[in-house]
Amino acid sequence: MLWVLFLLLAWAAAGVSCARLCLTSMRAAAADSDVHADHAHHCHRLTLYEAAFLSGGPARVADLTLVSMAGRRGLLLAHTGWVTVVDPDGRDDMERSVIGAIGPGGQSRIAPVRRTAAAADSVRRLSDRLVAAGLAVPDAARTGVADAVTQVRGAALGVCGLGALALMLPSQGYAEHHVLVALWFALPLVLTLSCLVIARVERRPGTRWATPEGVRVLRTVAGRGGGDLADLVSVAVWGVGAVGSPELRAAFGQR
Repeated sequence: MLWVLFLLLAWAAAGVSCARLCLTSMRAAAADSDVHADHAHHCHRLTLYEAAFLSGGPARVADLTLVSMAGRRGLLLAHTGWVTVVDPDGRDDMERSVIGAIGPGGQSRIAPVRRTAAAADSVRRLSDRLVAAGLAVPDAARTGVADAVTQVRGAALGVCGLGALALMLPSQGYAEHHVLVALWFALPLVLTLSCLVIARVERRPGTRWATPEGVRVLRTVAGRGGGDLADLVSVAVWGVGAVGSPELRAAFGQR
């Protein structure tokens, strides 16, 4: 009867993970309702930094800043993956954060600069403003639901693993035993898979970073301006893959 112990472990993993997913989803929905109740959304014209955050988060903001500074010759982005400061005077907090991330030597690899700039206080303040306006998803809601879904997936795999172990145990009545064990372990497996399906179906219309209202406002950014501004808009919305320059794409492609 050792398989019963495995079954109890499977039920415990499935029950705890599914309960956490349900509670986390309820809290996220309640927080979203509070934001919509407390903030009457007006016609918010996004800046490029805000559009970049809603599209790709802090990393996208850092990428946009680097491309923007390179476009006005404030930085030199080499195809080898190095960035060099040309103009040490940043025009705003984002650019000053990038220059500070490069360091006093005025030259650094692009990858660590992107990571440091994405974690800067200026990006955090930008995030707080967008969350307060009801356009960005709060960190707790974004990471909480994602972590809960990951835990349910792990529980589903754990149930499969424990079921396989239970089936490998020696027993009398070989065929009948395997059918019985498989049926019992199918129950927690169905529970976890059902929660994953429901979580996917009930997923709120938005992105990882933007609320549904943020997505609506973000749509107004596409196609804004022309020339260099259009290139920056493309970077903000679609990422560095939309950069027209092969040299710049090569610079960001280096790891």
